[in-house]
Amino acid sequence: MPVVDFPLPDLGEGLTESELVTWHVAEGDTVELNQILAEVETAKALVELPSPFAGKISKLYHPEGTTVLVGAPLIAFEIEGADESAPSGEGTSERQSVLVGYGPPIDSDAKPARRSRKGAATSSTPTPNASAANAPVVAKPVATPVVAEVEAVQESPRSTPPVRKLARDLGVDLRMLTGTGKNGLITREDVEAALTGGTSSIGGATPAVHASAVSGERETRTRIQGVRKFTAAAMVQSAFTAPHASEFLTIDVTQTMELIDALKKSRQFEGKRVNLLTIVAKALCIAVKRNPSVNSSWDEAAQEIVQYNYVNLGIAAATPRGLMVPNIKDANSLDLAGLADALSSLVETAKKGASSPAELGGGTISITNIGSFGIDAGTPILNPGEAMILALGAVKRLPWEFNGEIALRQVLTLSVSFDHRLVDGEQGSKFLADVGAILAKPAMLLAMV
Repeated sequence: MPVVDFPLPDLGEGLTESELVTWHVAEGDTVELNQILAEVETAKALVELPSPFAGKISKLYHPEGTTVLVGAPLIAFEIEGADESAPSGEGTSERQSVLVGYGPPIDSDAKPARRSRKGAATSSTPTPNASAANAPVVAKPVATPVVAEVEAVQESPRSTPPVRKLARDLGVDLRMLTGTGKNGLITREDVEAALTGGTSSIGGATPAVHASAVSGERETRTRIQGVRKFTAAAMVQSAFTAPHASEFLTIDVTQTMELIDALKKSRQFEGKRVNLLTIVAKALCIAVKRNPSVNSSWDEAAQEIVQYNYVNLGIAAATPRGLMVPNIKDANSLDLAGLADALSSLVETAKKGASSPAELGGGTISITNIGSFGIDAGTPILNPGEAMILALGAVKRLPWEFNGEIALRQVLTLSVSFDHRLVDGEQGSKFLADVGAILAKPAMLLAMV
């Protein structure tokens, strides 16, 4: 029975590798089309990988915990009814649908991708067999153009496009580095080590050994990978690329808290989760419209400032897999009830670690609710590519001036960090003042919209 290899597909985010977290099948198992084979973790999300074939598992190429390049063989299938004279990956009938979360399908006349000169396998395009009337239904493999791009830069210094971009952003000369990755690949860790004065990847020094979940009596070591790895690199890039400026505003939010209590009792919000974050999200969208520079990005390659006329609102979420910032697409178009529903869904999905790459990409401005941890204020680091992030502190009952007297009021501190290339101090201050005015006196909305 012929064997068909299934390569790790491009999951649609232009990423060059994924880590194999969990196998859901074993060699010898018989699987159905779209049955979940494994969970793989990209730099952004945990993704379930459905089967592109109906058949028998003949080989699992990699153990759990292995980092696999896009296009490398992942699993081999024995496909009944395929043309036995055809090479591996050929002779099966095709299905034109695309697996959920994958990139676009390969054109029917597309040429197979070449094998990397370093031996990394790439995907091939199955050839339809018109005579195989009883052949099993097979999902079409997806294009992996990123593999060709990686292959084109195998000459020294060898690295992936995201790593080369990171090196450019941080001012690191890749020609001075010796890669510690497979086959001498220069990794993000090599670039970051060079930036911080580390020696693990400079001048051919012996690379550091990375322990994987090795526990001792006095310490525990866990390999840096997945979301934690991506977040660390992104924060370093943001901190060393965008000149951060921060401002703070402490306000009396008693009227907003009273409004929330009233909304919870109203029929319109029955069954909805409305809280301070919901109101802040709405206030931010209104303030963005009045101060559009805070909703922009700096395109270094094009030497352009990109002004967004929509708000993809990111919400920083602490999850078991690390910090994630999924975003609500077109949040500015939602009313308060719609925002409440969107926030509930977003937070619930994020806490499960199930946010998709699409939900994690494309944000334009973000909120981080540090108040949920009892923190009064902070100076958050910008989500890379965004001009502004708003930190929401804890609400506390404090003595406060009210109507000419001292009274116990509900008070919180708002903090903003912004990219000073894109947002001047005046613009950042006006944005923060607008958000504060809405939270101090929600009726001010009538004067702003």
